[in-house]
This record gives sequence, structure tokens and C-alpha cells, in this order.
Amino acid sequence: MADASLPPEKPAPPPDAGLDTEFKRGLGLFDATMVVVGSMIGSGVFIVSAEMAQRVGSPGWLLVAWLLTGVLTVAAALSYGELAALMPRAGGQYVYLREAFSPLCGFLYGWTLFLVIQTGTIAAVGVAFAKFAGVLWPAVGENVYLLSPRQIAPGYFLSLSTAQLVGVLLIALLTATNLLGIEYGKWVQNLFTVTKTGALLALIAVGLFVGWNATAAGGNFGDLWTPRPTKGVVGDGLAGLTAATAFGLFVALCVTQTGSLFSSDAWNNITFTAGEVRNPRRNLPLALGLGTGLVIGLYLLANVAYLAVLPFPEIQNAPAGRVGTATLERIFPNVGASLMAAAIMVSTFGCANGLILAGARASYAMARDGLFFRKVGELNRAKVPGWGLVLQGVWAALLVLPRTWDGVTYDASGAARLGNLYGDLLDYVISAALLFYILTIIGLFRLRFTRPNTERPYRAFGYPLVPALYVVGAAVLVAVLFVYRPMTTWPGLGIVLLGVPIYFLWRWVRRGDSRAAGP
Repeated sequence: MADASLPPEKPAPPPDAGLDTEFKRGLGLFDATMVVVGSMIGSGVFIVSAEMAQRVGSPGWLLVAWLLTGVLTVAAALSYGELAALMPRAGGQYVYLREAFSPLCGFLYGWTLFLVIQTGTIAAVGVAFAKFAGVLWPAVGENVYLLSPRQIAPGYFLSLSTAQLVGVLLIALLTATNLLGIEYGKWVQNLFTVTKTGALLALIAVGLFVGWNATAAGGNFGDLWTPRPTKGVVGDGLAGLTAATAFGLFVALCVTQTGSLFSSDAWNNITFTAGEVRNPRRNLPLALGLGTGLVIGLYLLANVAYLAVLPFPEIQNAPAGRVGTATLERIFPNVGASLMAAAIMVSTFGCANGLILAGARASYAMARDGLFFRKVGELNRAKVPGWGLVLQGVWAALLVLPRTWDGVTYDASGAARLGNLYGDLLDYVISAALLFYILTIIGLFRLRFTRPNTERPYRAFGYPLVPALYVVGAAVLVAVLFVYRPMTTWPGLGIVLLGVPIYFLWRWVRRGDSRAAGP
């Protein structure tokens, strides 16, 4: 029985007390985890293993390459958990870099994110959705033109194919949905993430229990390490550096990370939406750890399933790199391609929604700091950054339209085989994105030193060893990429550095606006 002479106890403050209040906190732990999982799983896991297998040259090293991706991804996510709990603000990684280093460092990340990383990935996922829709409906195709390619510069064209149109419409639809509020975006994300996770689990199950091929499995698992590369580390053919040598294998493992890491990327998107997560100091670290751990486990099992069904040369030479499709076609002849196309459409739809939902929050945080268009820093009636979503959607849709041509590649009909500008841009900035991940985790060490007495609701697992493991491992990957992939790495650094004059221009404009406003 309570003592009546004592004053009543004050109720405990809510877990969100003192945090951002402009947003509606509508994301619980399950929702936040679905943003992590849904943003990570797109179409990459069904495709990139073909080229990875060509370069590393053996089943065992293919699995090691994916395991390396998993170790790096989970180590980074566990380290980000401390930063997310320390600064649970809209903008996530942009905020961490700003607070750990400087506003310029944060801006360079936000600039690259908006210009290429987020919008380019949205464009890529939108067109991937359309490409696999074309398996079910042949009228949708990258070479089925509504507006034929028109050259705008040497090696660059503008076109509008039915696949490009579907990609643009998907971006418009999901942007419009997310303009209605976090509840609508969350509903779409949860539905499609649960569905595509189930589809990936089904692929693994049928590969291991229905499609088990004793000949393929025996050849792959019984001879895990014998090198049989079909592509050089740097170029095609067996000449030059290959995985048949120890040093070549090391370089191949590093180079192949561009595919597997890209397929596992976007896990950090949940940090952009921190202003909308309930009890973020608890739920953000948990969502990062649970989400990345689940996806990496599924990716490893998917590759085990590929190896259980297909002989290794068939993985290396899967048509258009579509290993997942080749696997289902072997198990379910005549319908496997359609089943995989439907699964990837679900997967890419959910992935695009997660990217669109999260990306505008980083631009919002930049605008609130006076480093982006002022309107982008405003919330609409639904308590979401409406102008940020629209601007992001428009730029991502525009990135779908330009095409590229190397001047020498033709398809079977003799027509020029066009690439996509967003694909080139993403190749350029993969190494730059890794640099920002490295800097962010170095920022964790810096903040431990500069703010030792700040309350940390969650401390990075395995600190300092696990964060240091990521920094060292990712730094080695970046160094190898800059040496062996100079044509796709140095331009990415140029895109990042182009943001330096933009940053000072924006600050100058901001100061001019402040002076014009007067006291």
C-alpha cells in the first residue's frame, strides 16, 4: 500500500520525449525492419551471382564472396545502430556525418545520395520491374520504342521504350502513394516485403528439396575450390589477372563485391526515417541488426540453392545473368521463367517503395540546414516531406530516359545495344558510397572521443573490433577498386567533389537571403 505522506511518483517520460516532433511516429519495430529488408531485396540476388561466379571461378569462393558481403554489411549495420540511437533524427547518415565531421561532409553525402545513389537506384529498380514484366507481357521491352533513340551527344541518346514508360509510371505511382502519409507507405512496404521474403524462401526451399540435382550438387559441393574462371578480374578472357592465382583470387573477391554489396545495399535507409520511428533509440538498432541479418542469411541460402540445382558452368553462363530464372526453369520447365518474373516484380515493387519512402527524408534534413531547396524542408498535410518526394521522383524518372552506347556493341538484329545512364552512374559511385560508409563508422570512433559523456542508449556490438573490422575491410575493397577499376571509380569521386562548389554556393545564397530578410 502506498504511503499517503509521500508525493506521487512522476510518470516516466515517453521513449520519444525530446526527439523530433514534426513527423508522425508511425513506424514500429516490425515496420522499421520491413523497411530494412524491403530496401535491400530487389533483383540483384537473382542476377549478380553469374558474373561473380565468372570472376571467382569456383563454387566455394562464390559462397565466400557472399559471406564477405554479409560480414561487412552486418558489421556496418551493428555499428550504425549506436549512431541511430544517439541521433534519432530525420536524415540519418547525413546527420551522422554532419555531426561527426562537418556540414560539408554531410552535404557531400546528401548531394551524392540525391544526384545518383538514391535516385539512380530508384530508376534502376523501376526499370528492372519493367524488364521482368516484359517476360509476362512482351509488349513491355527496352527495345519496344514509343520514341526512338535520339542522339544528344556522342555516346548518349534519349528514348522512351515501353519498359522505360513502365519504370517511370512505377516511380510516379509510389511517389503519389507516399505523399498520402507514412501509414500508406508503410502498408505498401509491409505487404510487398512479406510477400517477396516468402517468395525468396520458396525459391530456396524448392531448390534444396524439390530441384536437388545430384550431379550438379556433387560437382559443386564435392569440388568447391578448383578454379575455373571464365572472365578475367579486369577484362574478359583468360589472359591477364584471373582467380587462378592467389593474388588474382584476392582481387577477384574484392572486385565482385561491387555486385553483391550493391545487392545488399540500402539497409541504411531506415536511418533516414528516424523521425518517424517509435521509440527509435531501441527500435532503430534492432531493425538494423534483424533486417540485415535476415537478408544476408537468405542471400547465402539462395546461392546454396543455385549450386544444388545448376552445374557451376550454367551459373556462370546463365542467359543475361539470370541465375534465379535458370534455377526455376530447371525445376519447373516452361513456367519457371514466368514464376521468377512475377517474384522479381513483387520484389522490385517493394524495393522501389522503400527507397522512395526513405530518400526524401535525407533531402528534408539538408533543406532544414539551408543546404537544399527550401520547400524540400517542409512537410505536407500528411506530415511527410511532399516537395522532397516530388523532386526525388521527378529526378529519378528523368534518369530513366537517357541511354548510353559504347560504339561497338550490337544485338542479334544488328541494332546498337544501348545501356542506361543510371547504370553507369551507379557503377561510378559504388566506391564513393563505400567511402561514405567508412567515414560514417570512423565518425562513430570520433564521437566516442569528442562526446564521451553523451548518453548512448545502445553501444555498437563488439566495439571497437567490429567497427574497425568494417573500416579495414571496406578500405581494402575501395583501394583495390581504385587500382583495378579506375574507369568506374575515379569518375565517382569526381561526382562527389563536384558538390564542394555547390555547397559553398548554397551557403552564399543562404547568407544573401538572411541579409535580405533583415533583423
